[in-house]
Amino acid sequence: MTASTSINYQSFIPSVLQRFIAASGEIGQTDLAPKLRHLVDLRASQINQCAFCVKMHTKEALEAGETQERLQRLTVWRHVDDFTPAEKAAFAWTEALTVLDEKADYDALRKDLRAHFSESEISALTSAVAMINLWNRMQVSNH
Repeated sequence: MTASTSINYQSFIPSVLQRFIAASGEIGQTDLAPKLRHLVDLRASQINQCAFCVKMHTKEALEAGETQERLQRLTVWRHVDDFTPAEKAAFAWTEALTVLDEKADYDALRKDLRAHFSESEISALTSAVAMINLWNRMQVSNH
Protein backbone atom coordinates (compact mmCIF):
# COMPACT_ATOMS: atom_id res chain seq x y z
CA MET A 1 0.00 0.00 0.00
CA THR A 2 1.36 3.41 -0.84
CA ALA A 3 1.42 6.35 1.51
CA SER A 4 -1.44 7.93 -0.45
CA THR A 5 -3.71 4.95 0.18
CA SER A 6 -2.66 4.16 3.74
CA ILE A 7 -4.91 5.08 6.63
CA ASN A 8 -3.70 7.83 8.93
CA TYR A 9 -5.12 6.46 12.17
CA GLN A 10 -3.53 9.28 14.19
CA SER A 11 -5.74 11.78 12.36
CA PHE A 12 -8.97 9.93 12.97
CA ILE A 13 -8.62 8.08 16.27
CA PRO A 14 -5.88 9.88 18.20
CA SER A 15 -7.43 9.17 21.60
CA VAL A 16 -7.64 5.47 20.83
CA LEU A 17 -3.99 5.36 19.82
CA GLN A 18 -3.05 7.32 22.94
CA ARG A 19 -4.81 4.69 25.05
CA PHE A 20 -2.97 1.91 23.19
CA ILE A 21 0.32 3.70 23.92
CA ALA A 22 -0.64 4.11 27.57
CA ALA A 23 -1.54 0.42 27.83
CA SER A 24 1.79 -0.52 26.24
CA GLY A 25 3.54 1.63 28.82
CA GLU A 26 1.65 -0.03 31.66
CA ILE A 27 2.65 -3.47 30.39
CA GLY A 28 6.24 -2.23 30.33
CA GLN A 29 5.95 -1.44 34.05
CA THR A 30 5.03 -5.03 34.98
CA ASP A 31 7.48 -7.61 36.28
CA LEU A 32 7.93 -9.19 32.84
CA ALA A 33 11.65 -9.10 32.02
CA PRO A 34 12.29 -6.46 29.33
CA LYS A 35 14.56 -8.72 27.25
CA LEU A 36 11.87 -11.41 27.20
CA ARG A 37 9.23 -8.87 26.22
CA HIS A 38 11.38 -7.74 23.29
CA LEU A 39 11.77 -11.35 22.15
CA VAL A 40 8.03 -11.98 22.49
CA ASP A 41 7.25 -8.79 20.59
CA LEU A 42 9.70 -9.80 17.89
CA ARG A 43 8.37 -13.35 17.60
CA ALA A 44 4.75 -12.22 17.25
CA SER A 45 5.80 -9.56 14.73
CA GLN A 46 7.62 -12.20 12.68
CA ILE A 47 4.52 -14.40 12.64
CA ASN A 48 2.31 -11.44 11.73
CA GLN A 49 4.75 -10.38 8.99
CA CYS A 50 4.97 -6.84 10.28
CA ALA A 51 8.24 -5.61 8.77
CA PHE A 52 8.15 -2.27 10.62
CA CYS A 53 7.66 -4.01 13.98
CA VAL A 54 10.31 -6.68 13.27
CA LYS A 55 12.85 -3.95 12.62
CA MET A 56 11.82 -1.97 15.69
CA HIS A 57 11.79 -4.92 18.10
CA THR A 58 15.08 -6.28 16.77
CA LYS A 59 16.67 -2.89 17.49
CA GLU A 60 15.10 -2.73 20.96
CA ALA A 61 16.26 -6.26 21.79
CA LEU A 62 19.82 -5.46 20.72
CA GLU A 63 19.77 -2.26 22.79
CA ALA A 64 18.60 -4.31 25.80
CA GLY A 65 21.61 -6.61 25.43
CA GLU A 66 20.20 -9.41 23.32
CA THR A 67 22.65 -11.10 20.96
CA GLN A 68 22.45 -11.06 17.19
CA GLU A 69 22.90 -14.84 17.17
CA ARG A 70 19.84 -15.48 19.35
CA LEU A 71 17.77 -13.01 17.35
CA GLN A 72 18.73 -14.79 14.12
CA ARG A 73 17.57 -18.10 15.60
CA LEU A 74 14.32 -16.90 17.14
CA THR A 75 12.25 -18.21 14.24
CA VAL A 76 13.62 -21.71 14.90
CA TRP A 77 13.58 -21.52 18.71
CA ARG A 78 12.18 -25.05 19.06
CA HIS A 79 15.20 -26.52 17.28
CA VAL A 80 18.09 -24.76 19.02
CA ASP A 81 19.55 -24.67 22.51
CA ASP A 82 19.98 -20.88 22.55
CA PHE A 83 16.87 -20.28 24.63
CA THR A 84 16.00 -21.24 28.20
CA PRO A 85 13.03 -23.48 29.03
CA ALA A 86 11.26 -20.39 30.41
CA GLU A 87 11.82 -18.47 27.17
CA LYS A 88 10.61 -21.44 25.15
CA ALA A 89 7.44 -21.63 27.24
CA ALA A 90 6.88 -17.92 26.61
CA PHE A 91 7.44 -18.35 22.86
CA ALA A 92 5.00 -21.28 22.72
CA TRP A 93 2.41 -19.13 24.52
CA THR A 94 3.10 -16.23 22.17
CA GLU A 95 2.61 -18.42 19.12
CA ALA A 96 -0.57 -19.99 20.51
CA LEU A 97 -2.10 -16.56 21.15
CA THR A 98 -0.91 -15.13 17.84
CA VAL A 99 -1.95 -17.99 15.55
CA LEU A 100 -5.22 -19.15 17.04
CA ASP A 101 -5.58 -22.87 16.45
CA GLU A 102 -8.50 -24.87 17.77
CA LYS A 103 -6.11 -27.77 18.35
CA ALA A 104 -3.90 -25.78 20.72
CA ASP A 105 -3.63 -27.33 24.18
CA TYR A 106 -3.88 -24.23 26.35
CA ASP A 107 -3.94 -26.30 29.55
CA ALA A 108 -0.55 -27.80 28.70
CA LEU A 109 0.81 -24.42 27.67
CA ARG A 110 -0.35 -22.83 30.94
CA LYS A 111 1.15 -25.71 32.92
CA ASP A 112 4.49 -25.14 31.20
CA LEU A 113 4.28 -21.39 31.85
CA ARG A 114 3.52 -21.97 35.53
CA ALA A 115 6.67 -24.06 35.85
CA HIS A 116 8.70 -20.94 35.02
CA PHE A 117 6.63 -17.85 35.75
CA SER A 118 4.42 -16.42 38.48
CA GLU A 119 0.75 -15.71 37.82
CA SER A 120 1.67 -12.02 37.67
CA GLU A 121 4.33 -12.65 35.04
CA ILE A 122 1.94 -14.83 33.02
CA SER A 123 -0.66 -12.08 33.15
CA ALA A 124 1.92 -9.54 31.97
CA LEU A 125 3.13 -11.90 29.25
CA THR A 126 -0.42 -12.49 28.01
CA SER A 127 -1.05 -8.74 27.98
CA ALA A 128 2.18 -8.16 26.08
CA VAL A 129 1.24 -10.75 23.45
CA ALA A 130 -2.23 -9.23 23.07
CA MET A 131 -0.77 -5.73 22.74
CA ILE A 132 1.85 -6.63 20.15
CA ASN A 133 -0.77 -8.43 18.11
CA LEU A 134 -2.92 -5.29 18.22
CA TRP A 135 -0.02 -3.09 17.11
CA ASN A 136 0.98 -5.57 14.39
CA ARG A 137 -2.53 -5.57 12.96
CA MET A 138 -2.69 -1.78 12.96
CA GLN A 139 0.66 -1.59 11.17
CA VAL A 140 -0.02 -4.43 8.72
CA SER A 141 -3.32 -2.80 7.72
CA ASN A 142 -1.20 -0.18 5.95
CA HIS A 143 1.21 -2.52 4.16
